[in-house]
Amino acid sequence: MDQLSHNTNMDIEKESATFDYSKRSQWLRAAVLGANDGLVSTASLMMGVGAVKHDVKAMILSGFAGMVAGACSMAIGEFVSVYSQYDIELAQMERESGEIEKEKLPSPTQAAAASALAFSAGAIVPLLAAAFVKEYKTRIIAVVVAVTVALMVFGWLGAALGKAPAVRSSARVLFGGWLAMAVTFGLTKLIGLHGL
Repeated sequence: MDQLSHNTNMDIEKESATFDYSKRSQWLRAAVLGANDGLVSTASLMMGVGAVKHDVKAMILSGFAGMVAGACSMAIGEFVSVYSQYDIELAQMERESGEIEKEKLPSPTQAAAASALAFSAGAIVPLLAAAFVKEYKTRIIAVVVAVTVALMVFGWLGAALGKAPAVRSSARVLFGGWLAMAVTFGLTKLIGLHGL
């Protein structure tokens, strides 16, 4: 039994060593970018609104509108982008062999759906963090903490799936997200204070 287990582990290690992780790059990029963008843009929008309006309803409505608009935008962008790639690969197949191998072509619909779902998955984090907290300062802190944890998880997940350095990836995603929220909060607060 131990020998069988050892052989199985060796087979898995060999597959892992020969697996081309760059093949994951297209869907991994779309999923990680979508989730990270949903998280950061929705949280930043909510923080910006929260800088001038302390009402929980205003923060939630702005976050929800940002989630819907962002998911639609990501889906359309991904659909158009992948459809362009589809057309190029289709034309190349026709030039090379005259045969069309549909299973080798990218799916614009799948890419659009995956991008919209990933964006929504990221966007739901700050919405849930703010939804159940009435007190303004506690709500802002809850959003920042939830987003911080999610940013670290998304950074780590992207690195783990692509076999890249996890600490560097998580730190890059985390600091980028913090910067986006801080700039949005600060500029909106500044503009709000001067009555524009």
